[in-house]
Amino acid sequence: MPHRVVQVDAFTATPFTGNPAAVCVLAAFPDAAWMQHVAREMNLSETAFLVRHDDGYELRWFTPSVEVDLCGHATLAAAHVLWEDGHLPADHPARFHTRSGLLTAARRGAWIEMDFPTEPAEAAPAPAELMDALGVTPEWTGRNRLDWLIAVRDAATVRAATPDFGRLARLTTRGAMVTAPDDDGAHDFVSRFFAPAAGVDEDPVTGSAHCALGPFWAARLGRSVLVGHQVSARGGVVRVQMANDRVVLSGQAVTVLRGELAVS
Repeated sequence: MPHRVVQVDAFTATPFTGNPAAVCVLAAFPDAAWMQHVAREMNLSETAFLVRHDDGYELRWFTPSVEVDLCGHATLAAAHVLWEDGHLPADHPARFHTRSGLLTAARRGAWIEMDFPTEPAEAAPAPAELMDALGVTPEWTGRNRLDWLIAVRDAATVRAATPDFGRLARLTTRGAMVTAPDDDGAHDFVSRFFAPAAGVDEDPVTGSAHCALGPFWAARLGRSVLVGHQVSARGGVVRVQMANDRVVLSGQAVTVLRGELAVS
């Protein structure tokens, strides 16, 4: 039986910007190798697979090369598809059981709010090979269980970074984010996220990275409500609201493609 696949641009309201994710709602999880093949075929930073659970959905995320523990934009895309395709009533929150625990999403007008755990980065000296690969001069470095966080002086440095992806692929963490205060007056901070070790050289907009960026910038700016701008080539906006050990990430989403996988 063919499986429907929906491609959604997340953290944007404009098609062909933001971060694209594929979403497959299944009756039961197939073999992990099959899901990995599908993710490789879709060749997006993540493909989300969902199966109905008693009080929500089990949710798994795959890059073209590995299954990952946390993904924000594909969760946003999954919630968008559940409501748009009638799997859930528009006023019903989405509940996802994942490797990172229970995640929830709710519609707020044109925006979708997601309740995620914080993943604060602890100050730590970055390996010389990481900084050489990123090619930037850090003002602060730290890491959490997933990634490195590198703060630099200004937004221009973030935009101009040209990492050596071959060298970054040897990281033992999932990836590395580079961040700085924004300079356009419309956002609080900018970032870019690189994860070649997980099969994604540069992720266009990374919700899970904001689980670290949120507490980092909230502490430095003295505010619990922030707006992040991920300045990749596609670009996207993430609203962030801190809530103790949780962070509410908000974004928009737009469907750009619907189809069927011809193999089961």
